Amino acid sequence: MNPWFHLAGWLALAYLVGAIPFGLLIARLKGVDIRSVGSKNIGATNVFRCVGKGWGVLTFLLDAAKGLAPALVFPLLQGQSGLPVPQGVEGSFGLLCGIAAILGHNFPVYLKFKGGKGVATSAGVLLGVAPAAVGLGLLGWVVLFVVTRYVSVASIGAAVLVPLAGWWLYARAGIFLPVSLTLLGVLIVARHAKNIQRLLAGTENRFQFGKREAGDQRSAVRDQKSA
Repeated sequence: MNPWFHLAGWLALAYLVGAIPFGLLIARLKGVDIRSVGSKNIGATNVFRCVGKGWGVLTFLLDAAKGLAPALVFPLLQGQSGLPVPQGVEGSFGLLCGIAAILGHNFPVYLKFKGGKGVATSAGVLLGVAPAAVGLGLLGWVVLFVVTRYVSVASIGAAVLVPLAGWWLYARAGIFLPVSLTLLGVLIVARHAKNIQRLLAGTENRFQFGKREAGDQRSAVRDQKSA
């Protein structure tokens, strides 16, 4: 069979894995439709706010895992399968599968192509293909979050920092990885367009801890039950 068909099959599988809406599924287990509360986003931050801290962390880990698996595990499986992929693609196979998973998260076929923003899934992919860049991105995320308490600012900042780190760390080995990181960063920033509008308008929610978050979670469940 044509190696391009093999590659297309792996990419389709990676997309379907990335499209699994863990945030939506976890929230449903707690009786909440995450698409109708808070920011209405299926990602970990909204689950954290509206369902519970532990559930939000679990969502983040699962969303990251569905990016890490295609980027790190799929190349191993492909090598063991003996199914060829096109020449010149072998070194970028994990990255291509990771990108497919990110597109699945952002535009999931299961949810009529209305998904999350891809931060956690992108982090998982980067951990598999560019760990040093994701380490710097994570450091930037933490610093920005602590200083501003805006998850969106931290995510946008990391989306800018990771490509810069990619060009610095990996450009000598070729430009495909840095260019891909740049495009992923642009996608993440674009997916935060509404957050940017709220930041400019001064209406973006700062991340709060303690009583307010607990109240938001109870309100979300109460609103769902009364709907």
